[in-house]
Amino acid sequence: MAKVGKRIKSAREGIDRNKLYALDEALTLVKERATAKFDESVEIAINLGVDPRHADQMVRGVCVLPNGTGKSVRVAVFARGDKADEAKAAGADIVGAEELVNEVQGGKIDFDRCIATPDMMPLVGRLGKVLGPRGLMPNPKVGTVTPDVASAVRDAKGGAVQFRVEKAGIIHAGVGKTSFEADKLSENIKAIVDAVVKAKPTGAKGTYLKRVAVSSTMGPGLKVDPSTVTA
Repeated sequence: MAKVGKRIKSAREGIDRNKLYALDEALTLVKERATAKFDESVEIAINLGVDPRHADQMVRGVCVLPNGTGKSVRVAVFARGDKADEAKAAGADIVGAEELVNEVQGGKIDFDRCIATPDMMPLVGRLGKVLGPRGLMPNPKVGTVTPDVASAVRDAKGGAVQFRVEKAGIIHAGVGKTSFEADKLSENIKAIVDAVVKAKPTGAKGTYLKRVAVSSTMGPGLKVDPSTVTA
C-alpha cells in the first residue's frame, strides 16, 4: 500500500468521503485544504448515465466560464488572408496556413487550443494523428472550426472549456483556481454543469447526472449533491 504523506493526511482530516456536500460547503473545504506552494487548479468530475461506446450517447461540447479559468491559453489559428488578420487582431498567438501545418507535422506544437476556418480543414485534416491524441483537433461541434475566428479566439482566451465524456462515462474539467472567490468558482461550476445537461444525448436513459465531485490539484475529492450544482 502506498504511504500517505503528512500533507495529504492533513488535507483529508474532517472530510467525510461518503457525504454529499452542498456545493458552497465543498468549495470552502477545497479552498481551505489547498496548501501547495502554487495556485492549485479546481477541477470537477461529472459521472453521467451514458455509455460513450454508443454514438447516440456521446457527450461533448464547449462552455465559456463566466469567470474564466485563471490560466493563460496559447491559441493557434489555421487561416488565410482576411481571416488570418482577424485572428491576429483578436489576440491569437500563432496564425498560419501551409507553413503552420508543416510546423505541426514536424512536431512543433506550441499552443493549447487550435482553431481553423472551414476552408483550411482539408489541410488541417492531415494533422489528425498529431492533434487528435492531444485533444487539439479542430471540430465544428465545439466551435473550433468556424468562419468567425475572432469570436472563437476571444472565447478561448476568455475561458472557454471544451468537455468530452471519457470511456467510463466521466467528464473532467478545470473550473478555475483556488485563489478564486468561492462564489466565482460556484458560478463556473454551475455554468459547465448546465452546458453538460444541455448536451444530453438522445440515447441517454435513466438518471443522466449521476455523481459530481470537486477537488483541487493536490487535494482530496469531495462528493457534491447534484441538486446544488444545477443553475
